[in-house]
Amino acid sequence: MTAAQAVERLMRGGGFSARELSDALNATPRTIERWRTEGTHPQRETRRRLADLLDLDRHLLETFGEQDAARAWLGAPSRYLGGLRPIEAVRVGRFDRVEAALEALDSGVFL
Repeated sequence: MTAAQAVERLMRGGGFSARELSDALNATPRTIERWRTEGTHPQRETRRRLADLLDLDRHLLETFGEQDAARAWLGAPSRYLGGLRPIEAVRVGRFDRVEAALEALDSGVFL
C-alpha cells in the first residue's frame, strides 16, 4: 500500500481528520496532501507511524465492527487511559496505549 492509499484509507474509511493524521504522524497537513496528490513518500519514522496507525485502524474495526462505533469510542474519555480520550492519545502518537486499551476491551475489561 502506498502512502497515498494509506492516507485515503485512514481519512475515508477510518474517519480520521486531516488534523488528527497530521498530529499523529507528526507531519504538516501540506506534507500529507503531497503524499496524497504528488506521490511523495514519508520518511522512515513517519512510515512506521503510518503503519502503526493502519494497524490500529484495523484493530478498531475488528473490535467494533463499524467505523461509527469505533469513532465514538475514540472520542469518549477512557478510564483505562486515565480519563484521556483515545483520539488524544492517537494525536500524540501513543498508539501503544490505545492498542492496550483495545486489547483490554477485547478481553472483557470494561473500564
